[in-house]
Amino acid sequence: MKMRALSAQAIRELAPYEELIPLMASTLAAVSRGKAELPLRWGLMLPDERGALVMMPGYLGPPDRAGIKLVSLDPDASAQGRPTHLGLVILYDAAGLIPLAILCGSTVTALRTAAATACATNLLARPDARVLAILGSGEQADAHVSALSHARDFAQIRIWSRNAAHAEQLARKHSGLRCRVEVHNTVESAVANADVICTLTSSATPILPGKLISPGAHVNLVGSSGRTSAETDDELVERSRFFVDFRPSALAQAGELLNAIERKRVTVEHVLGELGEVLVGRKPGRTHHDEITVFKSLGIAAEDIALAAHVYSKAEAAGAGSIFEI
Repeated sequence: MKMRALSAQAIRELAPYEELIPLMASTLAAVSRGKAELPLRWGLMLPDERGALVMMPGYLGPPDRAGIKLVSLDPDASAQGRPTHLGLVILYDAAGLIPLAILCGSTVTALRTAAATACATNLLARPDARVLAILGSGEQADAHVSALSHARDFAQIRIWSRNAAHAEQLARKHSGLRCRVEVHNTVESAVANADVICTLTSSATPILPGKLISPGAHVNLVGSSGRTSAETDDELVERSRFFVDFRPSALAQAGELLNAIERKRVTVEHVLGELGEVLVGRKPGRTHHDEITVFKSLGIAAEDIALAAHVYSKAEAAGAGSIFEI
């Protein structure tokens, strides 16, 4: 049996944001229409908490494809100069469950997550949004600067990170954009009167106080992906119109939301809808200029499968990647 292997470089060449943002929109709409099967992500912690293996299987139809993403998390890797997150995505033809391709999982994750955030920003941020704040400076922050620059015509992009040197590097990398890209030393400065804010950190505790968010802002909560971590506090959750990518995963794993529910600041009804429900017209998104909107992104396997299927189809036509036999 032959499979196609697609590297990070090949994926990036075959998946421009001009294609990925509408692809994520159609994928999230399909999820909300019930066209996907998405078990909750599941993880295995190694003894002595040395690391974890996380599994995300799923099915998406159309294009009648299945897939699984395997992610390894090593908290000590950064001290040794290695990425803390490594991953593989395996794409299957759902007819017969035949494996078709194996892709770099970290690249798939970065691109599809940023494209989904751009989709949410297009839907929920004010039309006149001009200032973007990026909290974080890792691979996701890099991808989000690129994706959101395609989604909106920002005049200013502000970057804050606990690692100032990394923030400076990220700003230099994107200095060619047609807007001012600058580094801020504090969260308070970065988000002051910002129109769109993206939290993209690995922090287990809130780094974005709700009291700092201006009326009319849109916030994408992206970095936290588990029950025991949260990038913002109950105040922002309570003040916002709150949207998610997939309701079952949000009600099981969205730390910010579940903390606020546990402390009785909100109820489960505070989730106004999935992004896909807004896309298909079942639920309203932003209804007023001064509303604060929040999109809680946990990431779902349907997004991985959609991107993998899209890239695989283009790679087949172009002869990209490497063929190997198993």
